Amino acid sequence: MLVNFNEILKMAKEKKYAVPHFNINNLEWTKYILEKMQELNLPVILGVSEGAKKYMGGFYTVRVLVEGLMKDLNITIPVCLHLDHGSSFESCKEAIDAGFSSVMIDASKYDLETNKKITKEVVDYAHPKAVSVEAEVGHVGGTEDNIYGDVFRATLEDCIEISKTGIDALAPALGSVHGLYKGEPNLDFERMKQINEALSIPLVLHGGTGIPYDMIKKSINCGISKININTELQVTWHKALVNFTKENPNIYDPRKIIGSGEKAIKDKINELVDIFNPNHISSKIEKSNII
Repeated sequence: MLVNFNEILKMAKEKKYAVPHFNINNLEWTKYILEKMQELNLPVILGVSEGAKKYMGGFYTVRVLVEGLMKDLNITIPVCLHLDHGSSFESCKEAIDAGFSSVMIDASKYDLETNKKITKEVVDYAHPKAVSVEAEVGHVGGTEDNIYGDVFRATLEDCIEISKTGIDALAPALGSVHGLYKGEPNLDFERMKQINEALSIPLVLHGGTGIPYDMIKKSINCGISKININTELQVTWHKALVNFTKENPNIYDPRKIIGSGEKAIKDKINELVDIFNPNHISSKIEKSNII
């Protein structure tokens, strides 16, 4: 069964480790992530962007795919299926109605009052259905689904205000970017720590790809409980695929071509989890958090 992220992130916040949020893009990636996280016996959050939803067919198709793989692969770890950067109430509602267990409403492009209004609408629709809600304040820069944005750092005051909507987790923009960094990451750890101390809900770090591991560890110590990874798995898979096709120019079976990145992805997941959660602390899930 799918779960929301409340109990998963609550323990992560208490024990000071981070739960990985891995974006899925197709059947193979979903299978690899589930298999590896089951092997590690750790919970995972599967993120689905609106672009991935469109590519894979739709929210319903994605949910059925994930639940089908969980059944066929005998996945017993907590799995949260999460809409990543939902751009509107309508998109979040569509994901919830399709059976997603968690959504992110990203109304950060609007002024704070509009952000709060849209976020509250999502919370009011999601919570009666036991669906968790993440929001964003400020603006995480870089490229997401081919849409570029500059970085606008969150303020403590704005984070406190958006938390009043009843959200379950918050992604404050504090210097990270989506995609690959064009310079050195510049995270505001002091503000991160202040926000964490002021709020009772877990904090989320978007744009985890390319951040040095010592900065990842410091972010976790400053209150980050969920870290989003997408580009890093894409780059890892691409390198493995390019090497495979160069060495095997006569192989055209798409299963073998796509599958050539399986080991590389699983090895990268193992490497990241050892940074996010070095003691491999698992989570117990209450029935109220099962969808």
